Amino acid sequence: MKIAVVVGTRPEIIKMSPIIRECEKRGVDFFILHTGQHYSYNMDQVFFEQLELPESRYNLDVGSGTHGEQTGKILMGIEKVLTEERPDVVLVEGDTNTVVAGALAASKLHIKVGHVEAGLRSYDRSMPEEINRVVADHISDFLFAPTEKSKQILLDEGVESEKIFITGNTIVDSVYQNLDLADKKMNLLDELGLESKSYFLVTAHRQENVDDKERFQGILQGLSRLHEIYGLPIVYPIHPRARKMMERFGFDADGVKLVEPADFLGFLQLERNARLVLTDSGGVQEETCILGRPCVTLRDSTERPETLDVGSNVLAGVNPKKIIECVSMMFDNNKKWDNPFGDGTAGKKIVNILEKEFL
Repeated sequence: MKIAVVVGTRPEIIKMSPIIRECEKRGVDFFILHTGQHYSYNMDQVFFEQLELPESRYNLDVGSGTHGEQTGKILMGIEKVLTEERPDVVLVEGDTNTVVAGALAASKLHIKVGHVEAGLRSYDRSMPEEINRVVADHISDFLFAPTEKSKQILLDEGVESEKIFITGNTIVDSVYQNLDLADKKMNLLDELGLESKSYFLVTAHRQENVDDKERFQGILQGLSRLHEIYGLPIVYPIHPRARKMMERFGFDADGVKLVEPADFLGFLQLERNARLVLTDSGGVQEETCILGRPCVTLRDSTERPETLDVGSNVLAGVNPKKIIECVSMMFDNNKKWDNPFGDGTAGKKIVNILEKEFL
């Protein structure tokens, strides 16, 4: 069995890392193809080193661009590699342009496709990620659904039940595997002058939020107001895209501490020790749920409804008043919830399924 692991963004590297480690442990023949969708491979190399992963065999370095331009470059690059390597299965993860291009390239070459984290839906077609999820799911041969709810979504869309496997989400494996590594390698709280459970952590980077002047302004106004009300530091590791748009719109962020983006290990530490997290990231909604930290999501919909069901997360949108109401609701949330995303063995289950198929 030969596996191609395709990644293009840092969240994909994080969520694929348990599968990569499992392949290494078992001596499975695999290689990593990095498209460089968000960053160059060189910028991500430290990420591979920090998570103690092997280097990628192929680096496309496609960089940013329009959706069509970027997806086309990735499609051409992956097709060339797959034609040379002829793996038995191509694994893609999530909902990026890398995912839809990787799945398309493989399916057109009659190579099996495995979609890790299949069956997620926000039901908001204005999000490019939603289009990518739907397309990838419907051309995949193995759909690794994280929960029963995501399996049911796929069944309702007509996906054959024999293609769907409930494995849990690999982010659980990754969080469990990397928490100790994070504590050994760094102490970001000391570096930023923060005390555990005495700050808010923020991430806002999605195109529909930061590229929209009114929505981004609503988020920043809500954060400034939270600082006035609670008097706690509000730490925002700001994505380059968000920083650029702040400057373009001429926005200030009173009371908000803008810091450089943290790597995964540093960010895990910040999440684990925050009083509360505000985010527009799907992955962060999952991570906070796993870590037992309350979350307020700065979006109008979520493809992680399980977090709403268990009470770890609430949808606030971007209206400042609503953000404050939701934070007030979650601030003293000491409820213990069950993690709905699995037991931390998703990577093992996925490799088991593929070995059963191809060995």
